[in-house]
Amino acid sequence: MYTIKLFLLIVPLVISSRIDQDSSSLDSVSPEPKSRFAMLDDVKILANGLLQLGHGLKDFVHKTKGQINDIFQKLNIFDQSFYDLSLQTNEIKEEEKELRRTTFKLQVKNEEVKNMSLDLNSKVESLLEEKILLQHKVRYLEDQLTNLIKNQPEIQEHPDITSLKTFVEQQDNSIRDLLQTVEEQYRQLNQQHSQIKDIENQLRRTGTQESTENASKPRVPRTTPSLHLNETKNVEYNDIPADCTVIYNRGDQTSGIYSIRASNSQVFNVYCDVKSGSSWTLIQHRIDGSQNFNETWENYRYGFGRLDGEFWLGLEKIYSIVKQSNYILRIELQDWNDNEYYIEYSFHLGDHETNYTLHLVEIAGNVPNALPEHKDLMFSTWDHKAKGHVNCPESYSGGWWCHDVCGENNLNGIYNKPKAKIKPERRGICWKSQNGRLYSIKSTKMLIHPIDSESSELTKAI
Repeated sequence: MYTIKLFLLIVPLVISSRIDQDSSSLDSVSPEPKSRFAMLDDVKILANGLLQLGHGLKDFVHKTKGQINDIFQKLNIFDQSFYDLSLQTNEIKEEEKELRRTTFKLQVKNEEVKNMSLDLNSKVESLLEEKILLQHKVRYLEDQLTNLIKNQPEIQEHPDITSLKTFVEQQDNSIRDLLQTVEEQYRQLNQQHSQIKDIENQLRRTGTQESTENASKPRVPRTTPSLHLNETKNVEYNDIPADCTVIYNRGDQTSGIYSIRASNSQVFNVYCDVKSGSSWTLIQHRIDGSQNFNETWENYRYGFGRLDGEFWLGLEKIYSIVKQSNYILRIELQDWNDNEYYIEYSFHLGDHETNYTLHLVEIAGNVPNALPEHKDLMFSTWDHKAKGHVNCPESYSGGWWCHDVCGENNLNGIYNKPKAKIKPERRGICWKSQNGRLYSIKSTKMLIHPIDSESSELTKAI
């Protein structure tokens, strides 16, 4: 290209110089007839220029040809890579289909095992009731037999009594067998849950799981399965404690997860928090925002989350515990400056028909009271508004015993960190006292304990 430009510059210069020479010769010499042929020097210059132009074009052609070859090589490599990626994509799709089929089968089996477990539980319950009735009858008959033996020592044991004792022993053996079957079913359930979790993790790693949420629409609160709170292991149905206090008095004096059976309800797990010579049943815990608390009414009834992390025990379970006796409600708070507070109430909790109405009377604490006393506070969630309840916006989030003001106090609200960019109207976990002071909360605990001397000693110690 450079040679061509040089040639185009030289040719006009040569022509212009030739014209100047011709014009100067016309001035000095008499006109001569024009030559029909170009001068030899001009021809040489043009030939030299054309030669250089040819060399330049030849170099340009060679260079262009090399570049085209490189492009074709890169295109071939790209085609091969694209083909390999297509094969890998097809393999991943096949694996995904197989995993989905396996997951569906496991879920069906899991439901079957659950139904079998529920049937076994109901059978065990009926057998236990029959056993209790039979034990009462046997005791009554033994007492009568003892009296008869004392009065008439020579009389032998009546055949009916012998047959009844044999029947009771057979029932005991049947109950033991059923309990072993139930424990085996629970172990199988746990294995099924772990398999399903592994498959879900594999599906996430393949990147095939797509989000169903639409950012342009209002967020619908997600729901969390409440499996973690219903799992039981190594349960002794004949002798299950009613709450954490009974467990502590039996000698298990360390914090942890235990199985209880309150008010003849189903067996369920709780977290027992041991404090200064007493054990409290933990009903709510928030520490890092890992669990979504904007749940439905059904999940607030039966519980959600993990007992070893953030969770809500469930209104039905709480009610089954507190209806056994008079209990204390203790609330422990920690703000973002790591200041710790607590407040204790004597309280009464209603059942499902009353929307779990809460009635409070303050006992002690080192934080100003924020919940109204001597009032019936009804529990409410975003999808279940109690009659006459204030219709709070969804942005306040979480189920709680609200009263006449939205979001003033809600330990189940959105977990907002101090430096997080949030909308002004989105109220998080807060505790606003009646004097107007607002506490922004980092972590919360809600615990219950029967009213006795031990709880009052704990209050003094803390």
